[in-house]
Amino acid sequence: MEEPLQFKLEGFEGPLDLLLHLIAKHKLDIQNIEITILLTQYLDYIGQMKRANMEIAASFLAMAARLVYIKTASLLPKYEEESEQLKRELSGQLIEYQLLKEVVQKMQQRYQDGIYVRLPMEIKADQTYSLTHDSTLLAAAYLAAAGRGKRRLPPPRAAFSGIVSRRIVPVESRILYVLDRLYREDFIPYETFFESGDRSERVATFLAMLELIKTGRICVSDDNKTVYFAPGQPPQEKEAQIYDD
Repeated sequence: MEEPLQFKLEGFEGPLDLLLHLIAKHKLDIQNIEITILLTQYLDYIGQMKRANMEIAASFLAMAARLVYIKTASLLPKYEEESEQLKRELSGQLIEYQLLKEVVQKMQQRYQDGIYVRLPMEIKADQTYSLTHDSTLLAAAYLAAAGRGKRRLPPPRAAFSGIVSRRIVPVESRILYVLDRLYREDFIPYETFFESGDRSERVATFLAMLELIKTGRICVSDDNKTVYFAPGQPPQEKEAQIYDD
């Protein structure tokens, strides 16, 4: 069975296209359609096509029935709310169809001009930190940051307690100590001078020996193991030399 011939209506792709034409022609508000005027114009156009013996597509007749139903519902108070809802749905379809037509026209224009890409769009950068790290690395970074913060603080008072509380040993007293021991023993092992006493005494003894070596009163063997009087100081002068100092 052969399909019946269909003719494209004069410049219109479908019923929505015809409705947009009528709305623009009669300057109707697409947001608030006056169904009475639109229905009258739409049926008049359908009648003209019938009189011209043109075959009318089913979609055009279905739209005519839809407009009649909306008009009928608007006349009955009981269905007034439904009528308004149907008008809003029709208005939304017409607005959407109008936007689609505008897009098609722009695409056709770009195709004719040889432009096949869309206009550049601004891409917003994602500010979300999405990397993952090992927990040990995060802990080490935290401790390092905390350590830098502590280094900026002044040292606590307890850090100076060991220095302030130590007694001061005069170097002069350790000079007499070294000379007295050498008077009693001519040759004394170097390490024995540091076997007793606290740190302050040992430091003062070391400075005393440096002073005595510098002034030429005592000597240290080449192997740094023995301390003795320097040559040129007779034994009988040792005691006097000690107390003269």
